[in-house]
Amino acid sequence: MDVSLFDFTLPEASIALRPVHPRDSARMLVVRPDGLTDQFVSDLPSLLRPGDVLVHNDTRVIPARLDGIRVRGESVTRVEVMLHKRESADSWLAFARPGKRIKVGERIRFGAQNERYACELASLDAEIMEKGEGGEVLLRFSFSGPALDEAIARFGHMPLPPYIASKRAEDAADLADYQTIYARNDGAVAAPTAGLHFTDDLTARLVEAGIERRFVTLHVGAGTFLPVKADDTRDHKMHAEVGVIDQQTADALNAARARGGRIIATGTTALRLLESAARDDGTIAPFTGETSIFITPGYRFKAVDMLMTNFHLPRSTLFMLVSAFAGLDAMQEAYRHAIETGYRFYSYGDSSLLYLNDGAKR
Repeated sequence: MDVSLFDFTLPEASIALRPVHPRDSARMLVVRPDGLTDQFVSDLPSLLRPGDVLVHNDTRVIPARLDGIRVRGESVTRVEVMLHKRESADSWLAFARPGKRIKVGERIRFGAQNERYACELASLDAEIMEKGEGGEVLLRFSFSGPALDEAIARFGHMPLPPYIASKRAEDAADLADYQTIYARNDGAVAAPTAGLHFTDDLTARLVEAGIERRFVTLHVGAGTFLPVKADDTRDHKMHAEVGVIDQQTADALNAARARGGRIIATGTTALRLLESAARDDGTIAPFTGETSIFITPGYRFKAVDMLMTNFHLPRSTLFMLVSAFAGLDAMQEAYRHAIETGYRFYSYGDSSLLYLNDGAKR
């Protein structure tokens, strides 16, 4: 498909730089086949039915942005690295800036960026093993396993999206704001932002309303949020992400659907994992491994009936996904309405609740 179909103009003032508090006081645009309704996230229990199941992504964001230096003779270059997918105990795929200035075989030092610091614990080194397109590199670190995890936690920064990080510096509030309240499995380098709206109070009211909650894990990579540079969707390559759905969760979701409950994905990450695990008959199988599923209009959804999600970037794979789910015309109208009525966009922004378009069902 022509990528320009998924373009739109977003005023800079629509981009949220901070979340609202409490989290569930965010606005929520409900997109049904018959029209739009303005509500709040706190209204969610009244919008679902007893027996429905909310599927949350319980991945936890790690401090995946690393600032380092590369020394070449008398030349010292500052390098910013964004980790996006772990490849082994001591290596990560990452995006490096400036990517063109670094070469395979060179080393980057993170942490104590001064050669006078001799103590190994004062710095973290990585060698560039491979270079790809768009600044992507494969880094092999001087530490491995849990020791590497500790070093990344010590020297890394919360990986706020560029549309926030370019406007303000990270601070202590982001350490809590950029995690869901149910995050428990370390590995994401970007938050599953639809889940940022949940509070303990909202969770309690959902349980009281008879809404089930199940958890899957997809370690969100930075590549998911990159803008599509190709002119045609067929020419865009998705970056793989690692996900897990255990047997107990798959069985519970299949049982809920069999008795008439709806599956509501909390965010595009949960949806992509569920659709990756879905069989042709719509049942969900246990899943452990990588997925690079790319969903565009024309896709037939097998596992998910409703989608709760934030408002996404123009020309992004995520806007393509929601257009596939609810219909391109419906999402273009929904985004026009959201912009005109002051909804807040992106990671710290407001939410939407989408019903599956009849034409997108399997």
